[in-house]
Amino acid sequence: MKKIGMFFGTETGSTRLIAKKIHKKLGDDIAAKPVNVNRITMEEMLQYDVLILGTPSYGEGAIPGLSAGCLEPNWEEFLAKSDQQPDFSGKRIAFFGLGAQERYSERFCSSLFKLYELFKGYGAEIVGSWSTEGYTFAHSAAVEDGRFVGLVIDERTQGRFTDERIDAWLAQVKPLLLEKLATPA
Repeated sequence: MKKIGMFFGTETGSTRLIAKKIHKKLGDDIAAKPVNVNRITMEEMLQYDVLILGTPSYGEGAIPGLSAGCLEPNWEEFLAKSDQQPDFSGKRIAFFGLGAQERYSERFCSSLFKLYELFKGYGAEIVGSWSTEGYTFAHSAAVEDGRFVGLVIDERTQGRFTDERIDAWLAQVKPLLLEKLATPA
């Protein structure tokens, strides 16, 4: 499809709200409406060459899902629907994740890394790393080479920075996502 596919997992609705903010800033002309992964199949996701995927952090840095304590299906259950490993070769993905750096300082936004690692293993090209500057945490698995593997949002303690961070991240990733959309499949 010639739009950016937007998919998210959520537990409390915060990841959904961030996905909606990102969608609104991108616009309907280039981004499909964000969809909860508990409402789609892998085949539906694979229709897109360019994706923005969002996740809450839940449990001990695991993929969010019922086994991590989520109350409804999330990424874990979505990924379990596939009988075989999906092929995301040739697809470009940007990630965003939510976490609470003060409450979960020792594993801040670590679920983001698990999702990143999986899709990288599926052959996807990953874009959109994000600076750790301005965050205070003890450890995050989502930090690779000194940067987060995607946009990190802390609505609990730094909600006042959310729009500013989304805008700065989109300024960085939007050209890379549009470039891929313009490339013939």
